Amino acid sequence: MIRIEQIKLRPGQKEKLLYQEASGILKIQPQDILSLHIVKRSLDARKKPDLFYSYIIDVETKKETALWKRLAKGRSGRIAAGKHFISLQQPQDYIFPVKRTEGRKERPIVVGMGPAGLFCAYFLAREGYEPILLERGKDVDERQKDVEAFWAGGSLNPESNVQFGEGGAGTFSDGKLNTLVKDTHGRNREVLRLFAAFGAPEEILFDNKPHIGTDILRGVVKNMRAEIIRLGGEIHFKSQVTDLKIADNRVEGVVVNGEQFLPAKAVVLAIGHSARNTFSMLFEKGIPMEAKPFAVGFRVEHRQKRIDESMYGAVSDMTAESLPAAAYKVTAKAEDGRGVYSFCMCPGGYVVNASSEPERLCTNGMSYSGRDGENANSAVIIAVTPEDYGDIHPLAGIAFQRRLEEKAYLAGAGRVPVQTYGSFRERMEKGTAVKPDKDAAFLPAVKGEYVFADITGILPDKLNKGIVEGMEQFGRQIEGFDRPDTLLSAVESRTSSPVRILRDDALQSEVRGLFPCGEGAGYAGGITSAAMDGIKVAEAVAAELTGMGK
Repeated sequence: MIRIEQIKLRPGQKEKLLYQEASGILKIQPQDILSLHIVKRSLDARKKPDLFYSYIIDVETKKETALWKRLAKGRSGRIAAGKHFISLQQPQDYIFPVKRTEGRKERPIVVGMGPAGLFCAYFLAREGYEPILLERGKDVDERQKDVEAFWAGGSLNPESNVQFGEGGAGTFSDGKLNTLVKDTHGRNREVLRLFAAFGAPEEILFDNKPHIGTDILRGVVKNMRAEIIRLGGEIHFKSQVTDLKIADNRVEGVVVNGEQFLPAKAVVLAIGHSARNTFSMLFEKGIPMEAKPFAVGFRVEHRQKRIDESMYGAVSDMTAESLPAAAYKVTAKAEDGRGVYSFCMCPGGYVVNASSEPERLCTNGMSYSGRDGENANSAVIIAVTPEDYGDIHPLAGIAFQRRLEEKAYLAGAGRVPVQTYGSFRERMEKGTAVKPDKDAAFLPAVKGEYVFADITGILPDKLNKGIVEGMEQFGRQIEGFDRPDTLLSAVESRTSSPVRILRDDALQSEVRGLFPCGEGAGYAGGITSAAMDGIKVAEAVAAELTGMGK
C-alpha cells in the first residue's frame, strides 16, 4: 500500500474524486489503482469560511514495487510529493497474543456489560474461553422502555436506567468513539473495526472524530451479545454481583443476587462508574482502592445554528447543507488553577436525566446518529480532587457526588433544574434572588421533565466561581458561548469514576484472579478507551488461565 497524506476536497465534493487526485500525485492512470481506502478524514476550519476536508488514503496499485522505487528515488520513510506526503505501508491487523491451552475449561466471569465488559467477553468468547457475562440491568430493549417511561414522568427503576443495563452508560450518549489513549498494539483500530462489523457505519473507521449515536449503538450492542452467545458465552441479565468469595487471597467466585454462587478462577470487574453499592461491597471485602480526581459541573446548551455559525463562519447555504452539525472543545483555567473544560459535546443533541438512585439527580448528554436536534449541548465541568471531598475515605468521591445530586433533585423537585447563564452569573455576582429564566430566549432540549430553577446552591461557591471564569474565557474562544440566554442544567456529576480499584502490571488486584477493568475501575474515560481496556484485560485473563500470566 502507498499512503498519501493531505489530499483536500471541498464540502460536498464526491469522494470518488480521490481516485483522480491520487493518480495525479502518483503520476499513474486512475485505472492503475486497484483499491483505495480512506485512513482518516478531518474537517479543516482554521481559515473559516474557507473549509475543506483533509484526507489520508492508502492505495493499492498495479506494479506497486516498481512505482514506489520510481517515486522514492532511493529515499525511505515519509517523502514529500509536492503539497502531499507519501509513504509505503504494510497492513497491521490486531492479533490476540495468547493461545488457549487445549483441554483447559476454566470459565471466566465478566461483571458488567458496558463497552469494557462487552469487548472483554467478546474476545474471551472468540478465543474459546466461554465466559459468563453478568449484567445487573436489563437487555437493551427492555432497558429502553424503562428509560423512556422514566423520562415521560414515571418512576425511576434503580436497576434499569441510563446508567445500568446492556451497553452501559454510553448507550444513552452521543456514541463518541474517539480517544486520546496512545495505542501501539492496534486495539483502537480493532475496536472501531468491530463496531463497524456489528452495525456501525463504515465512516467511523476514518472520521477524525467518529460517533454513531445512541440509536445505532443499541443495535451494535445487541449484535455483539448475539455473537458472544454464538461463540459459547453465557449472558445473564438482572444478575447483580452482591458478594465475592475469596480464599488465601485468591478469588474463588461470585454470589449473584445474594443467593447463587458461581465459581471462577478469573473475575473481571467491568462494573461502570455508577455501581456505588458494588464499590461498597468491594471495600468491605478489603479490595484495595483509592479515591481519584474527576470533574463536576453543568450541561450547557446553545442553539446549534449559533455554534455552526461560530465554528464554520458565513458559509453558503449549499455548503452548510453538506456540513455536519458543528462540534467544539474548549478549555480554560480558573483563577485558583483548576481546569475548566467542555466534555462529551453533543451536536444537535439532548440533555438527559441520567439518574440511577432515588431522590438524587444527575444529567448527561445524548445525540442520535443524525445529530439533527435544535440545540447543542456539552458538559462544562471543573476539576475536583480528593481534597474537595472532605474525607480521606476511598469512597469519599461517591459521597461527594451524592451530596450534589441530592441538591439537584431538591432544586428541581425531582425534575432537571435549568437556569439561564445570565441569571446564574448575576446570582453569583450580586448574591440576590434572580429569576432563573430571566434571559430565556429558547427552550432546553431535555429527555425527561425539567423546570427553571436556581441551581447556584448545588456546587460549592468556589466551583461555581470557577465555572463562571471558564465560561467568560470560552466566550472569547467561541463567539456567543457566554451569552445570557445560554442554558445550564444540573448537575453533571458522573463524568468519570471517583474511585480507582488498584491493579498491578498483570492487571490483577492484590486479590489474585480479580481483574479491575474499564471506566468504573478507573482505567478508561469513554466508550473506546473502555473497550480497549476490555481487550487488554481479556489478554491478561487468557494469560492467567493458560499459566502465562506474570
